[in-house]
Amino acid sequence: MRQSSALRSHPVWDATTRWFHWINVLCVLGLLGVGLVIFNAGTLGISGEGKVALKTLHVWIGYVFAINLLWRIVWGFVGNRYARWSAALPGGRGYGQALVGYLRGLRAGKPPPYRGHNPLGRLMVALLLLLLVNQCVTGLVLAGTDLYLPPFGHLFLDWVAVPGASAEQLVGLKPAQTPLLDADAYAAMRTFRKPFIELHELGFWGLVLAIPLHIAAVVITELRERNGLISAMFSGRKVFSEEPRD
Repeated sequence: MRQSSALRSHPVWDATTRWFHWINVLCVLGLLGVGLVIFNAGTLGISGEGKVALKTLHVWIGYVFAINLLWRIVWGFVGNRYARWSAALPGGRGYGQALVGYLRGLRAGKPPPYRGHNPLGRLMVALLLLLLVNQCVTGLVLAGTDLYLPPFGHLFLDWVAVPGASAEQLVGLKPAQTPLLDADAYAAMRTFRKPFIELHELGFWGLVLAIPLHIAAVVITELRERNGLISAMFSGRKVFSEEPRD
């Protein structure tokens, strides 16, 4: 009873950070699901038109994902104390010492409390941010190479198509299927595309591995520290029985 009476509620995550998190969750799950179907389109017997439709859906979800991610990146410079990159990413004065202290506390079964991301959690934030930015940038390029969609689609269309040809006439087609595509330019464009699709696929599998790790770390931290880590992403508040380090 004494521990419960000593609990104090602290505001941590602002509304923008919480909205970003849940929009991002929905977008990433949608993108991973549709992407997995596209990746296995041949095995699933999906037609060329069906694959184009799936890619189009993937891109439109990707636009929401990209806008949301861009807003979060900006918010990391103007948001509240715990939303800022200085508090969310590893590095800065005293970070190494804080990380060592947190790991020692974790090993002893009593990790020090933090309102925002703890030093170990900041490493996961950096990994997830890197993967998300990779998927965003490579995905926008691939939207242009595969479907001639914004923001780069017009550049790729001008590169591979004869003058006057439209994206609607060319989506899903190769030079052997239409005289509206320049075979040499199309081959050069596909060579340019190759590292982007490889990075996109690597990022996909990186997220497939990182997301369960993130969820497991959150659940374990919640069970160990019992500070409302999960509920805080809904309410914005954490509870502590002692003064947090940050």
